[in-house]
Amino acid sequence: MAKQLLVAYGLWALGGPLGLHHIYLGRDSHALLWMLTLGGFGCAWLWDFWHLPAWVATANGVTAPRGARGRVPALSGLRLAGQVAVGIYFGLVAALGLPWVPGMLVQPLAVGLGVHLVSSVGDQTSEVLSILTAAFLTSLLFQGRVLAVVPISLAASIAAQRRRRYRARGVAGPGLPARLYHLGLAWLAFASCGLCGAIRVLGTGQALLHAAGQVLLLPLRVVWLVVEVLGFSGGNPVQESSSGWRERQQRAYELLGLPVGSSAEDVHRSYRELVKVWHPDHNRHRAEEAQRRFIELQEAYEELAGPRRAAG
Repeated sequence: MAKQLLVAYGLWALGGPLGLHHIYLGRDSHALLWMLTLGGFGCAWLWDFWHLPAWVATANGVTAPRGARGRVPALSGLRLAGQVAVGIYFGLVAALGLPWVPGMLVQPLAVGLGVHLVSSVGDQTSEVLSILTAAFLTSLLFQGRVLAVVPISLAASIAAQRRRRYRARGVAGPGLPARLYHLGLAWLAFASCGLCGAIRVLGTGQALLHAAGQVLLLPLRVVWLVVEVLGFSGGNPVQESSSGWRERQQRAYELLGLPVGSSAEDVHRSYRELVKVWHPDHNRHRAEEAQRRFIELQEAYEELAGPRRAAG
């Protein structure tokens, strides 16, 4: 079925960053690249506007592919830059999304696949074996470091340019369902890896924000600590917080077995009775526990009866 230029422009306008117009024209490598980079990182799909008439003509057989004459494609600086950029992009996504895989394996593999994808855009292609060989050999020099994606991508891109060629003509491709199936699998594999990387980035960002907040609050914490230390060294009990005083009062009543707010007579009577029960001389078989309880009772009595005696 002949391809319509108006339909191609419509798909370009509606789903250009997702490569819908490339799927319509049978340019699956270009479509997958646009799907994984959102149209060449959000802006390169605008460049497609000027090339759509030529691509539609090629898809309809009006113009023959340049590979028909059997020449080697001309060196393209734009394609080389795209190979390096996409190789770095794929390498970083793989490093973030697959941290449990050794870097010397995942980095060159991801970079090589990214470079080869750019090499396969349009009517050109390259030897994937040469690209992966250059990527893995370069990776050995940098021992899988994260920043190694830059030289790895550069080496793989140079290898792709040296082995560039036009696609073979007359090879029947699969039908649309099979093409969509393969594109979907590739997108899911990349998206799952990217999602894991995004979760790691968000977790790291949250930790950095928490650390930044702690640093910003550090001066306030220091001032508060100085105030507390100075207040404690002054030894003025009037400056103690009311909440702490209420907790000590409640604890004292519990030790004496009295409800909060009991009268002074009840406090004195309960103290006298409990002191007789827990006096160390009467509990030699459990002297350590008796000594501890005896001291606690004395402190509780002083906490409750002391202010009252002073007031009286």
